[in-house]
Amino acid sequence: MHSVSIRSLDLAFGSVKVLKDLDLDIHDGEFLVLLGSSGCGKSTLLNCIAGLLDPTDGQIFIKERNVTWLEPSERGIGMVFQSYALYPQMSVEGNLSFGLKNAGLPKAEIAERVARAAKILQIEPLLKRKPGALSGGQRQRVAIGRALVRDVDVFLFDEPLSNLDAKLRADLRVEIKRLHQKLENTMIYVTHDQVEAMTLADRIAIMKGGQIMQLDTPAEIYNRPRNRYVAGFIGSPSMNFLDGGLSDGVFETGGERFDISGYPFEGAATGPAEMGIRPEHVATGHDLDGLPIQADVTVELVEPMGSDTQVWTTLAGQSFRFRMDGQAEIRDGDTIRIGIDPTKASFFDKKSELRL
Repeated sequence: MHSVSIRSLDLAFGSVKVLKDLDLDIHDGEFLVLLGSSGCGKSTLLNCIAGLLDPTDGQIFIKERNVTWLEPSERGIGMVFQSYALYPQMSVEGNLSFGLKNAGLPKAEIAERVARAAKILQIEPLLKRKPGALSGGQRQRVAIGRALVRDVDVFLFDEPLSNLDAKLRADLRVEIKRLHQKLENTMIYVTHDQVEAMTLADRIAIMKGGQIMQLDTPAEIYNRPRNRYVAGFIGSPSMNFLDGGLSDGVFETGGERFDISGYPFEGAATGPAEMGIRPEHVATGHDLDGLPIQADVTVELVEPMGSDTQVWTTLAGQSFRFRMDGQAEIRDGDTIRIGIDPTKASFFDKKSELRL
C-alpha cells in the first residue's frame, strides 16, 4: 500500500516551471528523503504535499485519499520546519498542546499525547520552560514533538537540522532515525545534506530542475548512479571523472589506454564517454595486486582528515583525487602508484550523460 502517491504534478510561478510532470509513490512506513541542491524543487514538492502550495496540475493522494485541494489541517500530516516556528511566549508544554486545544480535543487526551511525545523525545524535564531558555537542539525536539502529538500517518520534515551545528546535527539525526524505527510512520524528509540522506533514508529521490533524477536505495544510488549528475552529487569527496572514449573493452583518456574489459556493459559500448571512479575506490600499496588499471602519479596536495587522508594529483592530464589511510606518510611531490578496479567504476555516455 502506498502512503503517499503523486501523479503528474506540475507547479509553475508565472512562466517558471518549478515541478515538471512529477510522479512519486511512497510506501507505507517508508523513510523517503528528497535530496538536491538549492532550487531543485524539493521543498516545493514537500509544501505541495503539505497543502501549503497549490499545484498547477496533477494530483496528490495520502492513504489513497485525494487531498490535492484539501486544507493542510485536513490532510492527516504533521510538519517540522527548518525554523522551529515555536511560540516564544508559551512553555514547551503550551507549544505541544496548542494545536490539540484548537482542534477541541479533551484535556485528558491532550495531556496523554503531550506526555507520550515528551517521553519519546526525552524532553520531559523541559515542559515548563519557554523556547528562549532552550538550546537549538532542544527547540528542534520540541518542533518535532509538536508534529508528533498530532498522531498522524505522515510526517514531513523540511531541512529540520540545517540551523544546528555539526555535533547537534549528528546527534539529532540519530534520534530521528530511532524515532522512525519506533513509530514506523511514513516520513518524508527534505535536505541538501547527502550524509543525512544516506544515513536516514530507506530510499532517496535525487532532484534536479523540478524532476527526479533517480529514486532508489542509498546503496544502489552510491554504487550504480543512473546518470552523471547523480554520480557527481552523491559521495564526499565527489567522484572523479575522466573524459575520453570507449572502444573494444578499452577506455582511452589523455593519451592513456585503460583495460576495462571487466566492466559489465549492457551491450556494445563505443564512442565518447566519461569514466567515474570514487576516491575511496582507488587502490594503493598491497591492494594493487591484479588490478588491470595502474599508473604512477605525483602528489600535488595532501589533506589530512583524521580518519583518512585525501590526496590530490593528476591522472591522464586531468585532476584526480583519492583516499588513503589517515596515518599514511605521504607528502607533496611524492610519486605513488595507484590502481583502479574497472568493476567499481561508472561509465557515462558523453552526450546523454546516462550510465552505460
